Amino acid sequence: MPDAGFDGLTVEELRRRGGLKWSLFPGAIGSFVAEMDFGTAPAVTQALHAAVDGGALGYLPPALLAGMSEAYAAWSRDRYGWAVPPERVRPLADVLAGMAAAVEHFSRPGSPVILPTPAYMPFLTLPAVLGREVIEVPMARDGDRYGYDLDALDAAYRAGGHLLVLCNPHNPIGRVLEPAEMTAVAEVVDRHGGRVFSDEIHAPLVFPGSRHVPYASLDDVTAGHAVTATSASKAWNLPGLKCAQLVLSNSADAEVWSRVGLHAEHGASTLGVVANTAAYTGGAGWLDGVLGYLDGNRRLLAELVAEHLPGVGYTPPEGTYLAWLDCRELGLAEPGAFFLERAGVALIDGLLCGGAGSDHVRLNLATPRPVLAQAVEQMGAALAAR
Repeated sequence: MPDAGFDGLTVEELRRRGGLKWSLFPGAIGSFVAEMDFGTAPAVTQALHAAVDGGALGYLPPALLAGMSEAYAAWSRDRYGWAVPPERVRPLADVLAGMAAAVEHFSRPGSPVILPTPAYMPFLTLPAVLGREVIEVPMARDGDRYGYDLDALDAAYRAGGHLLVLCNPHNPIGRVLEPAEMTAVAEVVDRHGGRVFSDEIHAPLVFPGSRHVPYASLDDVTAGHAVTATSASKAWNLPGLKCAQLVLSNSADAEVWSRVGLHAEHGASTLGVVANTAAYTGGAGWLDGVLGYLDGNRRLLAELVAEHLPGVGYTPPEGTYLAWLDCRELGLAEPGAFFLERAGVALIDGLLCGGAGSDHVRLNLATPRPVLAQAVEQMGAALAAR
């Protein structure tokens, strides 16, 4: 287990690395952007060194692409029980490129995008860049548990929406959807002849008690109307290398992609493909250790919140390394700004995730435990000093 090594990382060392998480807000504890402080798997590092030493810095060759597709297909089969033909696993720069492709090529021209909220922040803004409106559908809430509001989704389709954006495991709330929930959503989609873009980038990051089931793997109906995007970038900490996978789960979409997908595929970098391939083929052991550490962090956060943040609600995530903190009882107009300015902790303000996210903040758990404790203690001190 990597606990001791991770616990030894200091704020000063993390700042010296110079990444966005620790440099955008100088002097603050970085807990906003979704990347980990734990480096990556040795298998990935070794593969990257070999690629650079061997001069593999040119355009992406077919053999490397085929290797990545085969690696993801094997990972999907072994980890999720989803048998994906390797030739239907295509390269992209990132999941947002996948969403753009789904909007442009697999949704009705000009139709609004249906987005359950709270949502990953760029999902709210990307459709406008593509000339589309967004229909926000606040997620239903039963106590501290979120789910999809089927009646509201139905209304969004009746209002002209065509492409539904799903995120599973969910960013920012940390839910891992159960098959029955997804089947209920699929019935609404199918009733309206709609499409689904399924963001499953956090799929490898699921904690004990939950299991990731790919939406398109449920049955022929979901396979027929879904386009799935995923990547090794979150679980193995590779976002700067620009590589994701678009999984085409039916022959009609695969045929369309063969005609229109070349430009999007050029966004994937050669080193990103090398890293993703190495993660899927040789990174499982490292990831399992990291998941154990993250599991401890999500439990520790419950203790820290109870001790230092009275009035803040927290339900440990089922997946992802993101914590969704309910600040409604604090009476803060902008909790994200408050904690940055008064506590020196950089978080994501929930309002950036849509109207349904107001009075919440998103906190990144993928940090050394002493740093996590320091962040929450500083937040608590700022609240006490109001």
